[in-house]
Amino acid sequence: MERRLAAIVCADVAGYSRMMGADEEGTHATFKAHRTAIYPIILNHGGRLVKNTGDGFLLEFPSIVGAIQAAIAIQALMAERNNHIPADRVMQFRLGIHMGDVMADEDEVFGDDVNIAVRLESVAARGGVAISAKAHGEAGKHLVGVTFVDAGNHRFKNIEQPVHVWTWEPAGSDLQGREPREASTDTSNLAAQYRTAIVGVLPFANLSDSTDEYFSDGLTEDLIHALSLQSFYRVLSRNSTFSFKGKNVSTRLIAREIDATYLIQGSVRRAGTKIRVTAELIAPESGEQLWNGRYDRDIGDLFAMQDEITTSLSAAIAAEIYRAEASAPPRPPSKDLTAWDRFLKGLSHYYRQTKADYEASISLFKEAIALDPALSIARAYLATIMIQGTQFGWIKSTREFWTTAMSLAESSVQLDPRSSFAFSILSYLLAMEGHYEAAMDASKRAVGLNPYDMGARGVLGMCHFMSGEHRQAIELFSMAAQRGNTDPRYQFAATNAFSHYLLRQYDASLSWAREALYSNPNHLQVLTLRAAALAQLGRSEEAATAAEVLLTNYPGLTVERHLRNFHWKNPADIAHYREGLLKARVPSTRLTLVETTKRTANS
Repeated sequence: MERRLAAIVCADVAGYSRMMGADEEGTHATFKAHRTAIYPIILNHGGRLVKNTGDGFLLEFPSIVGAIQAAIAIQALMAERNNHIPADRVMQFRLGIHMGDVMADEDEVFGDDVNIAVRLESVAARGGVAISAKAHGEAGKHLVGVTFVDAGNHRFKNIEQPVHVWTWEPAGSDLQGREPREASTDTSNLAAQYRTAIVGVLPFANLSDSTDEYFSDGLTEDLIHALSLQSFYRVLSRNSTFSFKGKNVSTRLIAREIDATYLIQGSVRRAGTKIRVTAELIAPESGEQLWNGRYDRDIGDLFAMQDEITTSLSAAIAAEIYRAEASAPPRPPSKDLTAWDRFLKGLSHYYRQTKADYEASISLFKEAIALDPALSIARAYLATIMIQGTQFGWIKSTREFWTTAMSLAESSVQLDPRSSFAFSILSYLLAMEGHYEAAMDASKRAVGLNPYDMGARGVLGMCHFMSGEHRQAIELFSMAAQRGNTDPRYQFAATNAFSHYLLRQYDASLSWAREALYSNPNHLQVLTLRAAALAQLGRSEEAATAAEVLLTNYPGLTVERHLRNFHWKNPADIAHYREGLLKARVPSTRLTLVETTKRTANS
């Protein structure tokens, strides 16, 4: 077996499977015509065709300079050819290039350096080229007028060491703009460079009789629609994913074909009058399962049941995508962090839910806004975390503080008027300030923008709560807590605890308070409410202990100081809460001495 130095070029066609699903014969004929047209370029630069790979090919060159020049010439020719065909028939190559020692056996080439070229192809943009730093260093000075961009280090499956990557895209290329509009159902006003995550929903498998196929397809379509109403990521349309229905193709290959960051797949099984739906969210490049869920329902009203499952699925999956994106490295890696990078870094701290992480998160969100004042979602999150910081007792509540938070919420809505999250946080602030009608209007707007957003439903509950309509509030809080309880933006356990207290359902209030304290044992408002509820139940000793824990952690607290930011519409609600706090012997206006040793809510 011969060993030799060589430059390897790997190519594939982006979206090939989707095109084959729409027109197999036409796609294959078009691909063969393109391949014939670019063959002279390969020969003119001293290259040879090692093999065809169905949707691409592998080339070998004796010179890395010749390989890169050939790759750029191929992409230039492809751009010209694509200009003369309909947008839905556009074929775009992604090319990866590396150089190194290869093993040659007859006409084939093997080795790690071949594998690296194959992996690099996945980094290239449509119509672009990705090369290794080794290739760039060797050829860079010989490529006059060709500009490569440093894309940082990438880790690839089965490649032990990270590979430093440089990328090239044709100047002024409009290929991306010529993609069919139906390729995405995205409705976000968020700038394209910020929608880093692309989500594909694969057709749910029907594991029952073929007569139930309509249900699994309908559920898939509903989920695509529900997820597309989020403004944080893009969701691929039905046309992009239904071409894979019934085909035994790996999720990794599917993701590469449709450029998906995350894939959702699932199944539907029917037995008599019951339906079981299973679903999972996966990161296809690594194969990691990020989330899975199972839903068992009685059929009953079929459409109502389907809508309930869709709502539950979209609420759970959306929160997990936020969480996954917060922990993911920047795409592409860069030495100069952008506003979006700062935002995602802040989001990663936010999900840790500690005081130190909240402080870090606030700082990073502010940096993101300074870098890009138009980044609506960073403003909405910053307003959210500021409000929560006061409720947890981590941030001092001042008039200036509330003015700043309101300004952030209002500007978030102005910058992205289609974001249900932006309207939700604006509604919440308006309600907390006592502007009940304006809060209700904003909340209804949020629900209208995204009926599947459980956070928006919960904030609508907060509007009812602030107006003294506690039974309506509990209904909405409970629904939101059940279907969207993994999203830390919304503290539904705490709000449920308050609603039950004001209905004099103290045992239920304590149960919800206990749940809220699991995630944050020193939650100021929940510790305060717990003491009041215990006192109202006549559990004096426990109430005294709860008050001691409260005052040990927040020694400056008094009843009047605590209540001055409560703008509940019904004065009787305020009086009822004050009564419980005073029964628990929380100081009214004058402080009493307590031990300085810190105690937790569970002590």
